[in-house]
Amino acid sequence: MDHLFLNVLNVVLPVLICAGIGYCLALIKAPFDNAVIGGIVSRVGYPTLIISHLSTTQIAVGTFLDVMAAAVLAIAGFGVLGFVALKAMRLPVRAFLTPLMHGNVGNIGLPITLLALGDAGMAYTMGFVVVVLISIFTVGMWIPAGEFSPKKLATSPIIYAVALSLILMATGYSLPQPVAKSFDILGGLSIPLMLLTLGHTLASLRVKSLGRAVALTGLHLVMAVVIASTLVWAFGFTGAERGAVILCCLMPSSVATYLFIDQHMPEYGPDVAGFILVSTLTTIAVLPVTLSYWI
Repeated sequence: MDHLFLNVLNVVLPVLICAGIGYCLALIKAPFDNAVIGGIVSRVGYPTLIISHLSTTQIAVGTFLDVMAAAVLAIAGFGVLGFVALKAMRLPVRAFLTPLMHGNVGNIGLPITLLALGDAGMAYTMGFVVVVLISIFTVGMWIPAGEFSPKKLATSPIIYAVALSLILMATGYSLPQPVAKSFDILGGLSIPLMLLTLGHTLASLRVKSLGRAVALTGLHLVMAVVIASTLVWAFGFTGAERGAVILCCLMPSSVATYLFIDQHMPEYGPDVAGFILVSTLTTIAVLPVTLSYWI
């Protein structure tokens, strides 16, 4: 049992340390531009990370597509259950549905699955990440803003990175060695930058209503367990893909969703920030139990 928890700590602690450094950078007011770093990660880091890992990791294309389908169903499940719960709680759907629907699968999910499940687990998680990112920057922007822009979807480099990766996986071809090495280097930037950004952003969030944040976190966690259990059973997932789907469903609310709420419905920004902060801390506490007894 001690050995099991030591292994779990070896997975969780590096994530906490990296995010903690980002948090400290915010405390000492070190220069740190979230917008610039976020742009680098989304336009360069994510696409190269996806291509470099998916094109070289031995995973089944069919199972990868199943994980992407599971991610679509997971977001839909969170959306439907979240809509009903928010109506019952008499909370504004436009403000709270987007954070309930979208988990922080990039900043926390990728490093956790890489450390816990290896390259295969991380590769399957990327299928989940792609779907969540597309949803955040389409549906996630549309709900609080009240408008939808297909241009964002068509101009996303991540879409084309996934398409290229699937072609390479299906045909067995590989990228030229210099290109592959370049993508390895650029993709390697993503995870540390994401964790630093997570810590830095959490340091700036201010909780307005702790009770509401705790209630929403509890709701999100219950929905996550139900949805993850259902998807694993429905798709018959085993091994790395099973662990990846469970972990992705359990991820806390995405920090990116706060930016849209703060922009379009600023009066609810502090409430959403509180939910994201409490959700993140709760997930960090829940992860050791999940890794030990469920995965």
